[in-house]
Amino acid sequence: MTNPEIQLKRVYEKFQQLAKLHQGLQKENERLKADFKKMSVRCEELAQEAEKFRQQTEILKLSGTDMNEKEKKDLEKRLSQYVREIDRCIALLNE
Repeated sequence: MTNPEIQLKRVYEKFQQLAKLHQGLQKENERLKADFKKMSVRCEELAQEAEKFRQQTEILKLSGTDMNEKEKKDLEKRLSQYVREIDRCIALLNE
């Protein structure tokens, strides 16, 4: 092989590597877009659910209904879990 043929072969091999890398990155990009969409939907669902619980808490406070300690702790625990999950979703969306 002559020097230009060798160089052309190297360029072709590099191009093939680059094309494979590009294809892999495109697949990863599509997967990440799908994950982002799922996380956005989940974050919105959690935000709506948290708002629902906030409204329920306000209604309970306004109605004067006393909750027993176990019910209060269960509600606080659920609300805390939702807040943590919402915070995690927001952090993932900001990446």
